[in-house]
Amino acid sequence: MKRIILIFLSTAYIGIWNTVIAQDIHFSQFSQTPLLINPALTGVLNGDMRAFLNYKDQWNSFGAPYKTYALSYEMAVLKQKWKNNYLGVGLSAFHDKAGNSDLSTTQVNLSISGNALLDEKHRVSVGLQGGFAQRSINYSELKWGSQFDGEQHDPSLSSRELYSSDTYVFGDFSTGILWSYGTGDSYISSNDQFRANAGLAFFHFNKPRQGFYADEELYAKLVFHGGMYIGFKNSNTALLPSILVMKQGAPIEANLGGMLRFRIKEEAKYTGLIKESAILFGCHYRVGDAIIPSFSFEWANYAIGINYDINVSELKVATAGRGGFEISVRYINPNPFTYGRGTGNKSML
Repeated sequence: MKRIILIFLSTAYIGIWNTVIAQDIHFSQFSQTPLLINPALTGVLNGDMRAFLNYKDQWNSFGAPYKTYALSYEMAVLKQKWKNNYLGVGLSAFHDKAGNSDLSTTQVNLSISGNALLDEKHRVSVGLQGGFAQRSINYSELKWGSQFDGEQHDPSLSSRELYSSDTYVFGDFSTGILWSYGTGDSYISSNDQFRANAGLAFFHFNKPRQGFYADEELYAKLVFHGGMYIGFKNSNTALLPSILVMKQGAPIEANLGGMLRFRIKEEAKYTGLIKESAILFGCHYRVGDAIIPSFSFEWANYAIGINYDINVSELKVATAGRGGFEISVRYINPNPFTYGRGTGNKSML
C-alpha cells in the first residue's frame, strides 16, 4: 500500500514539475539539438549540411513513460558567393508524448540565420525561427476523485469536468544571437587549437496563447549557452566543457559539465578505406535533478551519442535513480574531419 501511495504521489509530482517547470521539451544531449537551443546556431557547422535524429525515453521505472522524438536538417548556403559570410537555413520537428493521458506536443519550425566574420578569429550569427505547434490530450484516460464509488475507480461515473477542447494549435516564434572564437586550421582535424562560443536565445517571444481549459500565455524562455574546444598540443586529446541555462517563467534549469575527446584513427592516406574516428565520454549535471554520463562515437561523416539520466532529485525515492535513456545520430557532409583543412575555415561546431 505504501508503494502504491508513493507511486501516486511521485506521478503527481512529475505532472506538476513538468507543467510548471518544463513547459518546453529538452534533451540532455543539448549539443545534439542546436535548433532547440538557439536559432542562431542554424547552419553554424563544420561542413555544408547537417542532420540529427534524437530520441528520449524517460520515467520508465514507474507510471507512464515520457517519449520524445526530434529531427532536424540544416544547410550553410552562399558560402562561395559571400566568401567569409553566409546564411544558414534549417527545418526541425519534434513530437513529445507524456503520461497516461497521452499529453502530446508536435511542432515544426523553420529557421534562418546570418553568419558574419568580424575578423580573423571572431564570428557572430543572428537567427530567427518560426513555426506551428499542436497540443492534444486524451481525457478518457484521466481518473478523477468524483469517479471513486467508495471502493474503486468507476470510469462510467461523470468526472464533472468541463473541457473546452482536447486539441489546439498555435504559432511560435523565437530569435537568438551567437558569438564564436577560434584558432587553428579546422575543427577536429587537429588538436592544436582553441575554440569557444556563447549564445543567447529568446523563445516564444510572441507569447502564444494556449490552454485546454482557458486561454493562457506560454511563458517566454530565455536561454544562455556556451562551450569550448580545448585541444592539447601534440596529443590526440581535447576537452569540451559546456553550459546551458534556461529560464522559463520563474523556474531556472542549469546544466554544466564536459566531454573528453580522443581521436583514435587517421584516414588511410591512399585508399581512404579506413576513416578517421574519435570517441568522447564525459558527464553533465542538471542542477538539483540528474547526473548525466554520456558516450559518443564519431566515424567520418557520422556520430552516435548515448546518455542516461541518473535521477538525484526527491523523485529518486520512487525511481531508484532511473531517469531516462537518450540516443542521438548525427550526419555532416562533407566529412568534418577533413573539411576546411588547410583552407583557413573557421567554422565553430
